[in-house]
Amino acid sequence: MTTGHVLRVMEQFHSIQGEGVHTGRSAVFLRLAGCTVGCPWCDTKASWPIHSHPLVLVEHLVDTVRQAHPALVVITGGEPLQQDLTALCQALAPLAIPRHLETSGVAPLSGSFEWITLSPKRHQPPQGDLLACCDELKVIVHEPADLEFAMAMATACKARGPSRQAPQLCLQPGAGSATGTHLAIRHIQKHPQWRLSLQIHKWLGLP
Repeated sequence: MTTGHVLRVMEQFHSIQGEGVHTGRSAVFLRLAGCTVGCPWCDTKASWPIHSHPLVLVEHLVDTVRQAHPALVVITGGEPLQQDLTALCQALAPLAIPRHLETSGVAPLSGSFEWITLSPKRHQPPQGDLLACCDELKVIVHEPADLEFAMAMATACKARGPSRQAPQLCLQPGAGSATGTHLAIRHIQKHPQWRLSLQIHKWLGLP
């Protein structure tokens, strides 16, 4: 196992995946610190200042996953790709638990994953390598321009060639946004290749 590597970590916990394609599955979340994307609606703004959070040994993160025996481990943030994830993924690999990444795609990909959820942002679009390899495209919807952006991102994903399976397409209304909810539902009714993603962990009072 890789030893001595550390990451800035906001929190680590066992819960369920509350949104996206894998909703309802047992998951350990490793929420890494640091994000420069600055979405005004972000519900984890406390993660943004990277140096406000402790350095944690990769081995300690692996122990959290090992003890929980989840169906999957979700590496999220903040923006997790603003730290190098290579050592963490190498250390997790022997557990044979699928590694999932949740990213806005603004930084280069590091590490290896069985599932990549790309949640791109209009004000800071993703890098091409994430569009080329994501398994799930999840766009947050607050206003009509977000739907236009979602369609543009889906088109960009299709351009990656026939050898790659098209990603699953999800629209997720912004938290508390009645307009976003209405827009997302209407769009999905007209474009059945998209599905609705809801943050059910919040309904259940889970982290």
